[in-house]
Amino acid sequence: MISPAGGLRVYVATRPTDFRKGIDGLALLVQEVMGLDPFSGAAFVFRAKRADRIKVLVWD
Repeated sequence: MISPAGGLRVYVATRPTDFRKGIDGLALLVQEVMGLDPFSGAAFVFRAKRADRIKVLVWD
C-alpha cells in the first residue's frame, strides 16, 4: 500500500492508454498530451482500454 503525502497531486488520464508503452512512453505522454512535467512529483494514472488495469507514474 502506498500512503500519499498531504501535498500529492494526482492526475488521471481520461482516455485509454496503450499499455505496451513503458515508463519513457508514459512520461512522453504526460509532457506532450497533458502539458505537465512528469518529474514534478505528481502521480499520473493511466488505464487500459478494457479498464481492467491501471499504471501509475510517479517520480520520487
